[in-house]
Amino acid sequence: MTTDLNRTDKLMLVADVGNTHMVFGLYDDTSLLAHWRLSSARDNTPDELAWQLHGMFVQSGYAATAVTGIMVASVVPHLDTPLAGACERICGLRPVFVGDPEVKTGMAVDYKNPREVGADRIVNAVAARERFGSPVIVMDCGTATTFDVVSAAGHYAGGLIVPGPDVALAALCLRAAKLPEVTLARTATLIGRDTATSMQAGSYWATVDALTGLIARLRSQPGYEQAPVVATGGLVPLLIGDLPCINHHLPYLTLDGLNLLADRHFSSH
Repeated sequence: MTTDLNRTDKLMLVADVGNTHMVFGLYDDTSLLAHWRLSSARDNTPDELAWQLHGMFVQSGYAATAVTGIMVASVVPHLDTPLAGACERICGLRPVFVGDPEVKTGMAVDYKNPREVGADRIVNAVAARERFGSPVIVMDCGTATTFDVVSAAGHYAGGLIVPGPDVALAALCLRAAKLPEVTLARTATLIGRDTATSMQAGSYWATVDALTGLIARLRSQPGYEQAPVVATGGLVPLLIGDLPCINHHLPYLTLDGLNLLADRHFSSH
C-alpha cells in the first residue's frame, strides 16, 4: 500500500552516485523519509536501475509518481544516462545533476578549474556551511577519503584527496602475492601476531593517525584554528571512536545537501 501523496507535495528524490555505492534519499521538505544504498555496478542498464528504483518505492510505501523533483550528484559519468532513464520511467521526471549549468549551488569555488571538483564534494561543502557556518571542514570517508574546506568567506577553498583504507588494503593484496585479502577492522592490540591481524592493525591505526594528523594540519592553517570538522561517509562509524578531533558525525550530509539544492532549484523553476 502506498502513502497518499500527490504532486502538490514537496517530495524530493536525491541520489549520491559514488564509485562503490549509489545512495538514494526521499525527502518531504527537510525530513528524510527513506534511504537506500545500491551497488554502483558500471554495467547497470536503465531497465535494471528502473526495477531497483521501483522496488525502493514499493518498500518505502511512497508512490514514485508523487515525486516532484530529482537531484543527483554523480562521480560515475557512465551511470548518468541509465539512471536518468530509470527515473523518467519510474517517476515520470528527468533528474537534474549537480554541475549542470542550471543548478546553482550558491558557493564560489576557488579551484583553478572549478569543474574538476567532484559534485559530491561541493554538495557536502554547501550542506556543512548551511548547518555550521564558515569556516568549516568536511571529511568524507569512502572509496577515497576527501577533505573539503570552506573558507571564512564561505567559498569552497579546496581540499585533500587520500586513498581510502579499503582501496589501500586491496592494492596491498594485489601487489603482494602472499598476503591474504582482509577487511578493514579495528584491532584490540596494535601488534598483530598473525598476518591478517597485522594487516588490519596496520591499516586501521595508520588510517586513524593519518586522519588525525591531517585534521591537525588543516586546523593549523590561518583562519581555520576553530573550524568545526564534520564527518560523513560509510567508514566513519568504524573510525569515529578513535577520532576525538571530529566535532560532528552526519551520515546523511550529502543527501541533506542535495535536498537543500533541490529545494532551491525546483522552487525557482
